[in-house]
Amino acid sequence: MAELGKEKVHASIVADEVGGIALRKNKWVLSSSSEERHSPVDKKLPPISNSSDTQNQSRCFICSNKGSCKTVRSRTKLMNSLIEQGKASEVQSIFDNLIEDGHKPSLITYTTLLAALTILKRFNTVPSIISQVKANGMKPDSIFFNAVINAFSESGNMDETMKTLLKMKESGCQPTTSTFNTLIKGYGIAGKPEESLKVLELMYQEKRAKPNHRTYNMLIRAWCNKNSFAEAWNVVYKMKSSGLQPDVVTYNTLARAYTQNGETFKAERMIEDMWSDNIQPNERTCGIIIGGYCKEGFTKDALRFVYRMKDLGVRPNLVVFNSLIKGFLDITDTYGVDEVLALMEDFRIKPDVITFSTIMNAWSTAGLMEKCQEVFDDMAKAGIEPDIHAYSILAKGYVRAQEPEKAESLLTTMVSAGIRPNVVIFTTIISGWCSAAKMERAMMVYEKMIEYRVSPNLKTFNTLIWGYGEAKQPWKAEEIHQTMESMGISPDESTFRLVAEAWHSIGLTNEADRIMSGIKDFKLSHLSNTEENEAPKESFRGIYEEQSSTSSSPNMLQIPRIALSDQHGISNASKGRMGFRDNEISAKGLYAATKSMLLTPTCRFGAKYPIIYQKQSQLQVGIYHQLVSSCRLVFLN
Repeated sequence: MAELGKEKVHASIVADEVGGIALRKNKWVLSSSSEERHSPVDKKLPPISNSSDTQNQSRCFICSNKGSCKTVRSRTKLMNSLIEQGKASEVQSIFDNLIEDGHKPSLITYTTLLAALTILKRFNTVPSIISQVKANGMKPDSIFFNAVINAFSESGNMDETMKTLLKMKESGCQPTTSTFNTLIKGYGIAGKPEESLKVLELMYQEKRAKPNHRTYNMLIRAWCNKNSFAEAWNVVYKMKSSGLQPDVVTYNTLARAYTQNGETFKAERMIEDMWSDNIQPNERTCGIIIGGYCKEGFTKDALRFVYRMKDLGVRPNLVVFNSLIKGFLDITDTYGVDEVLALMEDFRIKPDVITFSTIMNAWSTAGLMEKCQEVFDDMAKAGIEPDIHAYSILAKGYVRAQEPEKAESLLTTMVSAGIRPNVVIFTTIISGWCSAAKMERAMMVYEKMIEYRVSPNLKTFNTLIWGYGEAKQPWKAEEIHQTMESMGISPDESTFRLVAEAWHSIGLTNEADRIMSGIKDFKLSHLSNTEENEAPKESFRGIYEEQSSTSSSPNMLQIPRIALSDQHGISNASKGRMGFRDNEISAKGLYAATKSMLLTPTCRFGAKYPIIYQKQSQLQVGIYHQLVSSCRLVFLN
């Protein structure tokens, strides 16, 4: 801990209402992790370096003599800074370079790496990090133990979580409230809230680990995740009886669960309970309710609630308006969109990248990529930097429009803008070339993907296999199957079927049968793993009490970035023809979409031009062009 004080690591891992591993005010604290992860980053990245013998490999004199190396400290700070900036995927390379330069990572460095990999959900790397720490003769401290417990809890692997807890106590490190909170979170992720209740009971017996608001809120979330609302409310009553009053997070957790269960009206009704507990609903509360109504298709109720927000003393924010715009576009209600945009103008709220992306997606879904590109360009003119999701919409649209070359050109644009393409965009572009029967170009994109150090996933390989099947090259499809397994990516049943169909397409039924026989082994293996995971485990109380006998006890709501269609953009490849299947949007919806921002009064949504859109009609497209050209986008000052 003294070393940590010397390094003064200022960056922290962002923790929201439900927590996370955080480094605040130069002190590490472990709290439960966030319910909403940032990020859609690849879960599978290149394996971490095998640096178990870094002490012997160290070429740094200070590191070799177990001194406090300035380079190690600065690189560790940089790793923390990247995490704080939401760039956890870049932490691994910093760590690797540190070792390549002949330095020995400190325990803090390993803890930081573990935190980053946990965010990336690379849970399979945890044992390797533990082994490296042990091989380098380092004694784990409570911070490292808590980080390991958090990683295993995030993965839902409660067996390893409990083993780590026992090792923690054996080493003399006492679990704290945050440690137990992490356990509760883990059992919630594993779908075992009843075990979380046992953790709560044990906390009552601890002197240093008393339940706090986060403890109860996570336990409530655990029950909500199983739609056990009666049990969730019982925890609320238990919370009150313990002397703690529910807070806004408590009610927001319940509200979100109701909306996810299609019962948003109950979430709104709960506001009366909040008032009775002297709790003021906040922006997140309102965003959850409005988003819930929009998701259920009750946009009128969502809009009504926006007006009610004034009585609640809460000002509508951009998230609320983006959610409403998406909701009305989903049902092609142009009057509703018009009213939402008018409200935005009244509240002087400027559009953001989500607003633009929602409108872009409406055009993309309709197959009018020229208009989609125009909205994208208008976003840049407004000084709003496109994000990875905006590029995903463009890529998906161009592939849908059978223009994979334009989709691929986005890679260069993204890199120039400092945006790292992800597996979704690469797979989308690959699918475009596969659909065009140009497998050479598809493989060039795949190679570029590897060059960018973006790991392909199951969907990527299934897409390539499907492409080679369409190209009547089943031997290539089988090579791709072998490649994915060599990279540690397990196939699914559709993988086998795609390879079999590829052989069958050229009349080699024996080869197809050979591949299909592999499905049986696959199913048996999958069943065996499932039974092993479901084998009876020793209870939390039993393990903990055994150890205790030898040791002393001491939203804002984020709406989807890509509206109206699947973000991944790739449909099931197991069918004979791969394509995109999205809900069509009517002409009125498209006209509403052109006004992603407020337009001049001469082009209000209320005009309601009577146009019926058809994809094959050049006449309608021409009319649209005239209408859109007559409208000038006006951005709020």
